[in-house]
Amino acid sequence: MSNSGHIAVDVAGGANDEAERERERELELLVSAGPPVPYTLSFTDLSYRVRQGRGALMGCLPSRASNRLASTDAPPANTKALLDGISGEAREGELFAVMGASGSGKSTLVDALAGRIARDSLRGHVTLNGEPLHGSRLRAISAYVMQDDLLYPMLTVRETLLFAAELRLSRALSPSAKRERVDRLIDQLGLSRAADTIIGDEGHRGVSGGERRRVSIGTDIIHDPILLFLDEPTSGLDSASAFMVVQVLRTIARSGSVVVMTIHQPSARILGILGRLLLLSRGRTVYAGTPAGLKPFFAEFGAPIPDNENPAEFALDTIREREAQPQGTGPLADFNARWQATHKAMDGTNDKRVSPMTLEYAIAESVARGKLVAGSGTGTVSELQMPTYANPMAVEVWVLIKRAFTNTRRMPELFGMRLGTIMVTGLILATIFLRLDDTPKGVQERLGFFAMGMSTMFYVCADALPVFVQERHIYLRETAHNAYRRASYVLANAVVSFPPLVALSLAFAVTTFFAVGLAGGASSFLYFALIILASLWAGSGFVTFLSAVVPHVMLGYTVVVAILAYFLLFSGFFINRDRIPDYWIWFHYISLVKYPYQAVLQNEFGDANRCFARGTQMFDGTPIGGMPEAMKMKVLGAIGNALGTRMTSQTCVLTGADVLAQQAVTDLGKWMCLLVTAGFGFFFRALFYVVLLVGSKNKRK
Repeated sequence: MSNSGHIAVDVAGGANDEAERERERELELLVSAGPPVPYTLSFTDLSYRVRQGRGALMGCLPSRASNRLASTDAPPANTKALLDGISGEAREGELFAVMGASGSGKSTLVDALAGRIARDSLRGHVTLNGEPLHGSRLRAISAYVMQDDLLYPMLTVRETLLFAAELRLSRALSPSAKRERVDRLIDQLGLSRAADTIIGDEGHRGVSGGERRRVSIGTDIIHDPILLFLDEPTSGLDSASAFMVVQVLRTIARSGSVVVMTIHQPSARILGILGRLLLLSRGRTVYAGTPAGLKPFFAEFGAPIPDNENPAEFALDTIREREAQPQGTGPLADFNARWQATHKAMDGTNDKRVSPMTLEYAIAESVARGKLVAGSGTGTVSELQMPTYANPMAVEVWVLIKRAFTNTRRMPELFGMRLGTIMVTGLILATIFLRLDDTPKGVQERLGFFAMGMSTMFYVCADALPVFVQERHIYLRETAHNAYRRASYVLANAVVSFPPLVALSLAFAVTTFFAVGLAGGASSFLYFALIILASLWAGSGFVTFLSAVVPHVMLGYTVVVAILAYFLLFSGFFINRDRIPDYWIWFHYISLVKYPYQAVLQNEFGDANRCFARGTQMFDGTPIGGMPEAMKMKVLGAIGNALGTRMTSQTCVLTGADVLAQQAVTDLGKWMCLLVTAGFGFFFRALFYVVLLVGSKNKRK
């Protein structure tokens, strides 16, 4: 890791030291305001087991109760213990760090403390000030910072925190109060110089890695939570950036929060500001105490730490060496249990602090002092309320719309690519099907144009697939602690996606309608633009729904292309409705392409008086069509005589109504087709909401 080793950290100086002194001055002011409310997060005998894989094929199949083993008295033989009897406590005012090699159970333990493991799967107890901690109360007073920095790339640091404040802080706070909270947090995080810089991504230069990590932390602590959980906040950072991040976390802890974090391999300076350590190995505790206790612990164990060695690095190296041995780290874990029992007075690890306040009173006192800004406490415990959501749904939708629009409007190249795709497709179709005539060949060419045009509208919607796939983890992080309702996200997503569809539909309609020579004038043009808009709306809803079901972009593209091909196959263009076998007719009625295809056919051929074949034109495409004109007139006359009517070269033999009948487009009117197409868009967005509701619990089973 880049933040390992005491030598690399020692070279950080200058600006970092000045920032440290500034934060120390702020801390002195904070401490002078009075001691923080006491909190003790205790966990006792936490155990969590999962089933191991059952082979390459069976491992791919879901198991309904694969991880629910907490209620069993004896674990099955094919299970693995991720946590095995872990106990400890974390207090406000100090950093509680969980360390260990990869696979030791660090993240699992933090997930267990943060309520991210299903209760019936976890054995043991987690309490805050002696009272059980779970459910809505835990979500209201805590925050969880994931290892990955999940942020919108085109928002500035200030905008990112302001939008977080608008979502997490109650609307009872004035806009100026929210801006003041954001400004204080920017100063606390040491982000003043980067406040107006965009976050950035691979294609846009933005803030540094350390600043990005601090912004990610800031979005989750905007409401000043009592409990803060972090999964490897220093991962991927250089030594100076990692040290600054941990300094910020120490300031947060001293402001009255319980801070629990995992850290892979801290530098010597980072180790010096940690309050308590919990070293894990394969789910068991191998050390619990202060950083200063590492040297006497390993000295008594028989593996003394050299004076010039980073104690954390030495401890982790020793654990790794023991894990490679047949007996593993069992002897070290057993020694830790004995050592803790005989050295209680050394660092106070086992001293159980009893809070003078009940949890309810403690939370009320914290709210009165300005913590849990999102809460609506009134100062008395009996009236203290922890609302599920800080704001009503309308406010959430509006904030999400503003945030998404601000992020997307700074990437005009994305809309430019969509518009370019539509325009190029429209120009190609317009030049191929230029000025179609009213002949049987013109009819067939119109059918091809409509089938290609309507199916293209759905294919170009596939670019909506990566949107939620990329935002999925941001959504999970924010909804895990009730920043907003799932329905608010769905509505905002639909509203933001709609205006570009209007522009795209008008662009395609203008490019093709008049060039192809479609009939009906202004009213037909307006309907043509509306059915294109409805198709884009339905297509974007369908793709959005799939993006919630299929978590991978490439797999999602494959599924989208395949299903849209099936929709086109059963739309009625390749085979008429009355020719589709009964066992496949259901697919015809669920085809998204069917309804807009039928709608544009009725819009074009709905005039029963419009003629598309006169006299001998009826023979085009038949063996008679290659005969001389005089011979075709004789055949036409013979047909007329047989029918008892006089047929000339100007006799209409194919009207628009006949075309619709031949294509079996008679079951629904064009306005009903428009409504059904638009309805599909709403239907798939409702399914999108259902998938988010039942499939985004963000908890291990």
